[in-house]
Amino acid sequence: MAREEHEREDLLREAVALVERFEIELGGGRRVVVGFRADGCGSVYLDGDPAWHFNTRCELRRAFIDGFLYKAEGGRLVRLERRRTADAVELVRHACTADETAALLARLAGELAALGRVLAAGEYRLIGQAPADAPVVQRACDWMAELPTPILVAAAPRVG
Repeated sequence: MAREEHEREDLLREAVALVERFEIELGGGRRVVVGFRADGCGSVYLDGDPAWHFNTRCELRRAFIDGFLYKAEGGRLVRLERRRTADAVELVRHACTADETAALLARLAGELAALGRVLAAGEYRLIGQAPADAPVVQRACDWMAELPTPILVAAAPRVG
């Protein structure tokens, strides 16, 4: 694990694991990247934090929220906090309570619902997409409409 973190400057260019992806700008300058892996796993980056990653069953498998890493374990979320010392970076593990998990999933559902409305209304500026000729924005709209309600936590953080 890297000892230093750096802001991602160009997710559209750097997120090559997302074979289909786009970046948009919303009102107020907020940037959003949505993309899909070859197997259909979706990811959503809202200004880089939060970032939400799903598996092929549209279950939440990983997240980056308010500077914390989260991963799915047995249908529950675990928060990993990076603590730096002069010599190392430690990951401190915290099993999220049912209330903490519910709050994070409610935040996710709200963010995705708002994003879906913006996309459906065309109230954004497309910065770019890859591949250039793919209907990636429509795919994202369709994908968000198919997410389960409520959103479920995956059994494991793997993509499959």
